[in-house]
Amino acid sequence: MATRHTSLRSHTKQQSQPRRLIQYPPPPSKGGITVTTEDLECLRDGEFLNDVIIDFYLKYLQLERADQDVANRSHIFSSFFYKQLTRKDNSSEEECRRHRRVKTWTRHVDIFSKDYLFIPVNQEAHWYLVVICFPGLLEPESVPWKRPASVVTLSTTESPSRPSGQGRPPSTGQRQTGRSTDVKFICAPLLRYLQVEWEVRRGSPRVFNDDSIKGSHCKVPLQDNSSDCGLYLLQYVESFLQNPVVHFDLPLRLERWFPRQQVWRKREELRELVLQLYRRQRGGAEQGSG
Repeated sequence: MATRHTSLRSHTKQQSQPRRLIQYPPPPSKGGITVTTEDLECLRDGEFLNDVIIDFYLKYLQLERADQDVANRSHIFSSFFYKQLTRKDNSSEEECRRHRRVKTWTRHVDIFSKDYLFIPVNQEAHWYLVVICFPGLLEPESVPWKRPASVVTLSTTESPSRPSGQGRPPSTGQRQTGRSTDVKFICAPLLRYLQVEWEVRRGSPRVFNDDSIKGSHCKVPLQDNSSDCGLYLLQYVESFLQNPVVHFDLPLRLERWFPRQQVWRKREELRELVLQLYRRQRGGAEQGSG
């Protein structure tokens, strides 16, 4: 779904008339994401990545850079999914009503047949990543590296000063003075969503809570500034898709998962990727009209 929400945009000055650069994947593929010159601006140093760049690169990873077996066993939600699921209105909503907002987002996929669910979340100009592993498993299977459903935490900064425990959602984000994010609060709507989705898909009740789906705050490479949370989110997904975690003895320790220098280069790599696709698509359009 190629939509755009200004609330997630980077804090750059708005261009008067953004020009479309690419659509990815290009027609005739469905669900293409349109990247404009305005979106490219958020790849400047010190800028926050916006929703379009996040969704574009996640789709690119799954289609072209991920191990295809892992990609087929994964589902990546749009960055708008969580925003739509948790949108506030003037009334107190039941979970079924909340679920109806996003029911069609999974009409072509059974998420409980997937091994990994990736959910990017943006709140208060802060990117988080939720990774839900094996959501369809009720008990461990005979495959040695599989475990029951679990939620793992990928945080780009040191965790807030809260007691260690289960039920925390994964997160990627920058530290802000005087702010302590309750990641468990972010995860709660997703557990309730899974519960209703299971009932709709499987026709039977199942409880998703902190006891039935274990959580872990992982030790991962951390950002060293206040603006690269989106870059780390993308790197976490890229590293997971290319070399997925197979040992789920909690808590996970991934401090040496990838070098920090790999993230430092990512802004320029993303910019060059967009321009490369732009040249390719422009060349194809010129040949088509010639």
